Parts: sequence; structure tokens; C-alpha cells
Amino acid sequence: MSPIEAGFLGMFCVLVLLLARMHIGLAMGLIGFLGFAYITGWEPALGLLRTVPYTTFASEGLSVIPLFILMGAFAFEAGMSEDLYAAVHKIFGGLKGGLAMATVAACACFAAISGSSLATAATLGRVAMPEMKKYNYDLGLATGSIAAGGCIGILIPPSVILIIYGILTEQSIGKLFMAGVIPGILEAVFYIITIWLLTRRNPALGPPGPKASTKEKVRAFSRTWEVIVLFTIVIGGLYMGIFTPTEAAGIGAFCALCFAFMRGKMKWLNFKNSLTSTASTTGMLFLIIMGAMMLGYFFSVTRLPFEFASMVAALPINRYAILACIVVVILILGCLMDSLAIVLLTVPVFYPLILELNFDPIWFGIIVVRVTEMGLITPPVGLNVFVLNGITGVPMHTIFRGVTPFLLADILQLILLISLPQISLFLPNLMN
Repeated sequence: MSPIEAGFLGMFCVLVLLLARMHIGLAMGLIGFLGFAYITGWEPALGLLRTVPYTTFASEGLSVIPLFILMGAFAFEAGMSEDLYAAVHKIFGGLKGGLAMATVAACACFAAISGSSLATAATLGRVAMPEMKKYNYDLGLATGSIAAGGCIGILIPPSVILIIYGILTEQSIGKLFMAGVIPGILEAVFYIITIWLLTRRNPALGPPGPKASTKEKVRAFSRTWEVIVLFTIVIGGLYMGIFTPTEAAGIGAFCALCFAFMRGKMKWLNFKNSLTSTASTTGMLFLIIMGAMMLGYFFSVTRLPFEFASMVAALPINRYAILACIVVVILILGCLMDSLAIVLLTVPVFYPLILELNFDPIWFGIIVVRVTEMGLITPPVGLNVFVLNGITGVPMHTIFRGVTPFLLADILQLILLISLPQISLFLPNLMN
């Protein structure tokens, strides 16, 4: 068997193991180790097994992940999500579909301090769903807006997926964060317009709630100043080049802890829960990254990504047609596995091809994340849908019905991002 054939067989085996529900990190690590041993021998493979775990866990660059996760955990324990929802509720609540619009806006704001789609969907599901039930919202629209809004969590910085993409491709994490700002805001706008169109056509889907006075709106927004300060310090400092992503994450986590103490919310149990959830999530992510590194070494010795890139780039078709094929492949995978698995499996294969076709790697990172976001709400997996089903008890088919209009909005925005790369590249190009 040639190295190229071994590479294709290895990728197929990883997919089989994932569908058999083996942990993604273990599946990639196992196939990477066995494949590397098949091509180079057992001694080099055992040497790889000795060095990769240490170099992965001892990497200073990866320290940004637990620090941003910790920042989100402190912010959650401080109750910032409830204040965010209350503030946007006052703005949108009096409109048709206003609570659903407020949910999307709150998701976008909370994404700026959590970096996780699942955490965003779970948090806002607990906060927003009782309010929408109270005003007799259609369950499809209510859960659909939460599930779709939660997707913004991995696009608006800080984003764990963008960090991992930056590590895999050796691109600037700061520039990737900046590239996600405008598309993330645009995504929220597209969702709000979708809700407006749906409720304009059928007002019964989202009856208007009570209108708030200007004084009430100001009072509600005055309680969200900590979120604004956190976002400004972290993202503003990165944009101005004042500190690195790791320093930004550390400062953000410290500020979130201080705000939690100021609010009187950081008791010993809350502090313990923050550390425990951070350690659990970080351990899971680091195991996945280690497995991806093992699989990456295997792919490197097979030369599969580079041969694939050269072969496809030589085809007599437009490069955007090739990009469309890549998007379709990622979208199909999104119906079968979670977003992190998709990024770790597809980026090492497609990234050399993107460089060969002269696409901007920062822009491609946003496209990849945007497409994988869609996988969070597409059947049969749709992790955000599973989360909401567990939290709210709303049937799966009702939630999938509710997210369908938002998927159409996703497709329109994706076309816009591909057609106008400067939407993603404007802020990174201004960085120092």
C-alpha cells in the first residue's frame, strides 16, 4: 500500500471510529500512531508517542485556551448572562418577535465572553425560554432563535475554534479574532431580520411584550458595563497590539473574577465550579488537540494533503468552484459530527489546497467556522439542538423546524462572506 493510499484509509478509519462514538481525540491519536508506525516503523512511532503529548501540553501558545474558558466560567457564575438578556429584552421586548430578537442579541453579547456555542445556547436557553413561554411564543421560533443564536459563540471572539484553527495553520490568533467580529455581528443581524420577516408574516409566532420606558432601558443597560469593559480590554488590547492573545486571556479571566467578587456572586462553591468546569473542558480539548497532532504527523509522512492540493489545483475549473466543493464537504460532515471534529479533520487536508489556490488563510478560517456553525443546528446531530432538547424538553423535530429559516439566513450570509472577503479582512488589515 502506498503512503497516499494509507492516508485515505487512515481518514476513513477515523470517520468509522467517530461514527462508532469513540472519543475524537483517542480516534485521531490511535489512527495517527498506527499509520505513522506503518509508514516509518515502530521505533519512530514510539518516539512520536513520547514527544507529542509533552510538546502539546507544555505549549505556551495553548495556555490561551484554558484562560479564555476560565473567563467565560467566571462571567457565567457572576450572572452576566441574565443581565445581558434583561438589557436587550428592554430594547426589543415590545416588538413582534422581540423576545426572540433579544435572545439573538444576548447570544452575540455573551459569545464575546464565553467563546463557546454550546455554553451560549445552554445559558440563554435557561434564561430566555421561560420568558418566551410566558408570552406564548411559538416553540419552534423560540427554540430556533436560541439554537441559531448560540452558533455565534464560535465566531465572535474569543473563540476556541478560531484558536485551534490558528494553531493548526500557524496563523495569528489575534488577526483571526479580529476577522470574526464583523461576520459575527452580521450573523446576529441576519437572524434578527429573519425573525422580523417571520413575525411580520405571522404575528402569532411571536406576540409583542410590554414596552419599556427610556429610563428602564438605561437602568437595564447600566448593569451590563462589566461585559463592555471585558470585551473592550480583551479585544481592544489585541487590536491595538498592547498584548498577546495569551496575555489578553489572562487579563480577561482576572477581570471577570474581580467583577464576580464585586457582584458578590463568587462564593467558594461558584469559584470551585468555575475551576472544575474549566479543567474538565480544557482536558477534553487538549486530548483532542494531541490526537490531531498525531494524525497531522501521519498525514505529513503520507503527503496526502500536499498531493491532494496539487492535483485539485491543477484541475481546469474555477477556484471558487473548488471552494464550493470544500464548503459542501464541510457542511455534510456538519450533519454527522461536532464542529471541533470537523475543523481538526478537514483543515489539515484542505489548508494546503487553499494556499495553492491563493485564498487568504485568515478569510478561509472564518469561512470554515461559519460553515461548521451551520452543523450545530443541522440534523441528525445538531449539538445545539440536543442541548436545548435536554434543557427545555421541547421535541427535537419542533426545534429542527424552528431552525430551518435560520439555516436559510446562514446560506445567504455565507454567500456574502465568500463574495466580499473584505467583510472578514477589514479589521485584521488595520492591525498593527
